[in-house]
Amino acid sequence: MRKQSIIRVYILLALFFFLGLVFKRKRKENDLNVPAFDVSFGDEFGNGMGPREFSYDQLATATKNFTDEEKLGEGGFGAVYKGFMRDSNTNVAVKRSSSRSEQGIKEYASEVKIISQLRHKNLVKLIGWSHEKELLLAYEFMPSGSLDSHLFNGRSLLPSEIRYKIVHGLASALFYLHEEGDFCVLHRDIKASNIMLDSTFNAKLGDFGLARLVDHEKGSQTTTLAGTRGYIAPECHRTGKASKESDVYSFGIVALEIACGRRSIERRYDEDQASLVDWVWKAHGDQMLLVVVDKKLSTNFNVKEMECLLLVGLWCAHPSPNMRPSIRQAIQVLNFEASLPNLPNKMPTPSYDDIPNTSIIQTSELGSLSITIPR
Repeated sequence: MRKQSIIRVYILLALFFFLGLVFKRKRKENDLNVPAFDVSFGDEFGNGMGPREFSYDQLATATKNFTDEEKLGEGGFGAVYKGFMRDSNTNVAVKRSSSRSEQGIKEYASEVKIISQLRHKNLVKLIGWSHEKELLLAYEFMPSGSLDSHLFNGRSLLPSEIRYKIVHGLASALFYLHEEGDFCVLHRDIKASNIMLDSTFNAKLGDFGLARLVDHEKGSQTTTLAGTRGYIAPECHRTGKASKESDVYSFGIVALEIACGRRSIERRYDEDQASLVDWVWKAHGDQMLLVVVDKKLSTNFNVKEMECLLLVGLWCAHPSPNMRPSIRQAIQVLNFEASLPNLPNKMPTPSYDDIPNTSIIQTSELGSLSITIPR
């Protein structure tokens, strides 16, 4: 009799355990559709001016059920597919998240909330979103693809004037994010693959999954290390602190990649050329700066512009954050409205002193900044 009672207890415990697992799994699935998730987006999308909510079926139909034939690319976040929206007669790029983890949902929510508040010609426009069955984001379609596909994968040879135009566009986007809004937006993942190009090769910065909003007065945020190897500012490895200066560092790396036509880290090169920053800085110290220019350009480039681009790239990628320019200062040099930076011949040893408050420019101090491309 006692044995039967013990068996009943074990059966009940097993039943409760099973029901607990079912409930937990159900709750995790419902997290993709919790009302709070919608509330956190609601007002931003209710005015009809911003992105719209799509059903899963709408985006699946647009991409032919996410067929491989429509796949534009794939990264750590998941895959991107080309889609066609019949109701608006437009092409879109649909990002399909590969993760339903807490971190994946957090990045998805961050991207929707932040980019929906941004309006700038050099930012990829968010068309809509869906988290009905999967985490999906629909963006304006960029016919010329990503910058890295041209620089590193041979999609086309970008002429030097187009490269300079792309750097200006990226700088304009970063100035808007850092200085022109109610909050400073730290992108935290500026890199060639996150820079998209439209049909006339205008640059548009995308992928705001790692972006964070901070007060202009603070200008930085302590967090876990984020970004992509080769583009992360050296002080971030030590402090985990993202800042305007760390975004500027990533911008500098991209500027050097555009000028040199190679990635920031290339193991196939000799040790003295494996790091792009080290290699360019050595060429600068040897008074042979232009030797690093992309060989595919031959001599078909504007020497003045290319020298400016390389020096601004080094300045922005300075090892010490308090020696980097603001993005506004970088733009003034790129526009030839200010003199070229006076950089030491040898790359300095990093200094991680606190960034002075003077490096944080208040929004009220800035007017609109026009960006002209020298001919």
